[in-house]
Amino acid sequence: MSHQPYFTAPLKTDKMPPGIPYIIGNEAAERFNFYGMRAVLVVFMTQYLVNHSGARDVMSENEANQWYHWFVASNYFFPMLGAIISDAFLGKYRTIFWVSLVYCLGSVVLALDHTRLGLGLGLGLIALGAGGIKPCVSSHVGDQFGTDNQPLLSRAFCWFYFSVNFGSFFSILLIPWLLDKYGPGPAFGVPAVLMLLAAFVFWSGRFKFAHIPPGGKTFLRDTFNRDGYLAIGRLAILFAFVAIFWSLWDQSGGEWVLQAQKMNLHFAGITWLASQVQAVNAIMILAFIPLFQYIIYPAVHRVFPLTPLRKIGLGLIVTGVSFMISAWIETQIGAGLKPNIGWQLPAYALLSAGEVMVSITALEFAYTQAPKHMKAIIMSLYLLSVSAGNAFTALVHFFIANPDGTVKLQGAAYYNFYAALSIGCVAVFVFVAKAYREKTYLQGETPVPLAAAET
Repeated sequence: MSHQPYFTAPLKTDKMPPGIPYIIGNEAAERFNFYGMRAVLVVFMTQYLVNHSGARDVMSENEANQWYHWFVASNYFFPMLGAIISDAFLGKYRTIFWVSLVYCLGSVVLALDHTRLGLGLGLGLIALGAGGIKPCVSSHVGDQFGTDNQPLLSRAFCWFYFSVNFGSFFSILLIPWLLDKYGPGPAFGVPAVLMLLAAFVFWSGRFKFAHIPPGGKTFLRDTFNRDGYLAIGRLAILFAFVAIFWSLWDQSGGEWVLQAQKMNLHFAGITWLASQVQAVNAIMILAFIPLFQYIIYPAVHRVFPLTPLRKIGLGLIVTGVSFMISAWIETQIGAGLKPNIGWQLPAYALLSAGEVMVSITALEFAYTQAPKHMKAIIMSLYLLSVSAGNAFTALVHFFIANPDGTVKLQGAAYYNFYAALSIGCVAVFVFVAKAYREKTYLQGETPVPLAAAET
């Protein structure tokens, strides 16, 4: 226990804030946990799930896809609760730290109990914990910046996103291998250890952070009023289109994995596991972030001025094209052929390019467009778009299911449906984007009294 006071405003510096490395280190370890566990989830549910007597109790592909997307949807539904706790009562640091412990508990349950009860309880705790910290972590990044180092904010968000993919890349390669060789205990146990490490790294940086004080009743009064609802509403319209992107993107961890199981997995001299292939997304993101930031965006901007909303619109088109490739792969599988897994790489390249244009842009846009007292709330609204996108996909799986276990929308038709959805929505998005008026808000640098640290 320490009574050293926390910083209560961003430090006056033109350099990168000192707390950023701790946030990025925490994010890398937490994303290792989440993406490693998520990478094997549909495989676990369709191949390893047991009942209380130890007998196999696996799910069908369609049922597993529903569970998978409802889980991801839940992860991005709970951020609203975390944002209210953070901005009104505990502040971002304390919310992130304590809710992380709930996250750790869920990871432990998943590692120890491989029944449907353990699956439901473990995933529920993870969704509550991961969802609770999501809006706080990304907005905590923005809170470290003041007017002097504002130009470094975009770079910090890029490094933040880099850490997400750095952690996910290694976990997506390792965790499927652990599941295949040693079973679900080690496969879920290693991510649990990394989540505990993430909480420790974050706690270690507590005296390096700027802790923006919670607003209490003032926050609730200023947020849930006419002006607050207007701020939420103007961004919610934009995030409805971002939800469509996430409806497609998150299928890379579910439907694309199941598609890979039907393909020839021998590529580049290695026989891959179906759930390992999605690791190429992470490595492509690591390459695409600097490529887009320093080469593609400046080159395009010289002939076609790129606003954040234009980037999002272009990203939706590129993402839709990636699903056209998935549809083509399905036509090959449907003919009795077994196409090589290398054919998924162009689809992943386009999906990753779409992610850079939509996700990173929308993440920063959500922060800068939010009024100062509503940073976490607006960030949770952005994350709610991920929830809505996955809920939509889960509902599609529900409605296309036939009583005999078959599905109404299958093969290439399934993927073409999503390609048309993503590309077609841009025709409407253009008019919404033109009507939107940007207004940027950053945290001030005037310290606000805050009690001495006790955590």
